[in-house]
Amino acid sequence: MAKLAGSRARSPEASALLRALPSVEELAAALAGLPHALAVKAAREAIDARRSALLENGGPLTGTLEEDARARAAASARPSLRPVINATGVIVHTNLGRAPLARTAIEAAASVAQGYSNLEYDLPEGRRGSRHAHAEALLRELTGAEAALVVNNCAAAALLACAALAAGRELVVSRGELIEIGGSFRVPEVVAQSGARLVEVGTTNRTRLSDYEGALGPDTGAVMRAHPSNFRTVGFTEAVEIEELCAAAGRAAVPVIDDVGSGALAEGVPEIAEEPPVRRSVAAGAAVTCFSGDKLLGGPQAGLMVGTRVAIERCRAHPLARAVRVDKLSLAALEATLRLYRDPRAALAEIPVLRMLTATEPELRVRAERMRESLQAAGVGAEVLTAEAKVGGGALPLLELEGPVCAVDPGAVGLDELAARLRAGEPPVVARAREGWLLLDPRTLTDAEARATADAVVAALASS
Repeated sequence: MAKLAGSRARSPEASALLRALPSVEELAAALAGLPHALAVKAAREAIDARRSALLENGGPLTGTLEEDARARAAASARPSLRPVINATGVIVHTNLGRAPLARTAIEAAASVAQGYSNLEYDLPEGRRGSRHAHAEALLRELTGAEAALVVNNCAAAALLACAALAAGRELVVSRGELIEIGGSFRVPEVVAQSGARLVEVGTTNRTRLSDYEGALGPDTGAVMRAHPSNFRTVGFTEAVEIEELCAAAGRAAVPVIDDVGSGALAEGVPEIAEEPPVRRSVAAGAAVTCFSGDKLLGGPQAGLMVGTRVAIERCRAHPLARAVRVDKLSLAALEATLRLYRDPRAALAEIPVLRMLTATEPELRVRAERMRESLQAAGVGAEVLTAEAKVGGGALPLLELEGPVCAVDPGAVGLDELAARLRAGEPPVVARAREGWLLLDPRTLTDAEARATADAVVAALASS
């Protein structure tokens, strides 16, 4: 019979090796100490890989099947979600989990995770309580709002507010605020899902108060503002301040929903001065102000809603509220984070995001120089250069935080290969590249992480 086109003649040696492959059960039995199911899975994958390699290469291969199977078992047993060292200089790195939590927030989450809690139990009264009570008082205190509600993220907060206040009616939004945030999440689609009818006013670059006033009518359910967190329109532009908008909407008895995005609660931090303060929207009279818990606030993933008692109660009573409710671990971490904001100095010192934003040049230089010294002592080429860090997470897109970084010369290994080896390490290290250098930014590293990062670079280059 003629061979198929493209087939490869199998050498006698390859045929012998194929025949010598053990059964899955035989190899699994040799993997002593592993759970049976994991051993079988690893054995099957190792044998399949060896068979494919023999058919492809037609000759002997390095390493034993048992070594390969054990390596596969170890990889399979390792958690998929695990800690990463962020050396990129992007503070609120969406791909790396956004905001790291303060120590007290971590402890609070761990405390309620290890047993039962009073999540929905009123201890003084001895009866069913509400999960919404745990953070509401703090949010009211910190923002000046009459009421507050916590859901699982800011997108959910915006969706719930639109559904509760404007479903079946018109929702007025400036054309310049029909934005898209990460993951192709678009304001018009949020409005559609809420059941409201979108009414666009103004133009992409200019919306006046008269545009809003002309759109308000008997069928208007609400007016919505959406902060363009991840971009800026500059030049010939005009927008309506929240105070003017709330006053005009109030005269027409129409509530205002203000999605301010990243959650700027900290006071006296110049780096976040361009973000809309939550307190300002509340004071202006917005019915619901929505913001994130895991961006500039520096807490866990959550969508925070503060505003008037009537509007928040409508949101709380809406059926969608249960679908987007927050879990106990996030609530515990959020409550602990909010408590830190009672003392602005404690917030700046203990909340990692705020600490990174306000890190001084001397502090960063010391950390960068220590990494350089450690690398050079191991024979690795490294220098301290100046580069720009970013806030990330869709916040403050124009802000560049200039500071010293440790720049590593990848040498013969090459930039891409060195970065790949660092990502494959334990823990993985993620850095950024610039003009042939691998940059290690001390802004997003603790002292301990900086030492671990330098050690990881030395190990990665030594593996050559």
